[in-house]
Amino acid sequence: MGRVIVILISVSLLLGAATPTVNEYSIPTAGSQPWGIAAGPDGAIWFTEDSKIGRITTSGTITEYPVPSGIGYLNGIVSGPDGALWFVTGQGSKIGRITTSGTITLYSSPNGGSTSNEIM
Repeated sequence: MGRVIVILISVSLLLGAATPTVNEYSIPTAGSQPWGIAAGPDGAIWFTEDSKIGRITTSGTITEYPVPSGIGYLNGIVSGPDGALWFVTGQGSKIGRITTSGTITLYSSPNGGSTSNEIM
């Protein structure tokens, strides 16, 4: 089973008054191969898996959002200026967008059969 380790650093840590909190969460889908991770505009931590996008709330609740069939090996993920998260696929040559409510939209890569690992 994959794991995501989240390190939360508070402002007080930056000021030298506290120590970081480290939480380890087991991903519900065995063998999911977590890859990218990003802080979302909703305060949750978002991450990519083999064929799903995962979300961990500050209370530790994990939700997984499957991407359409035939799209896999999800890689980098980043929070966008539009309030959604954007990700790239290693299979299917797609750029994806997921809203904080879980709606996924896929766009074809302008490079056709290329594989992307990261998005900025």
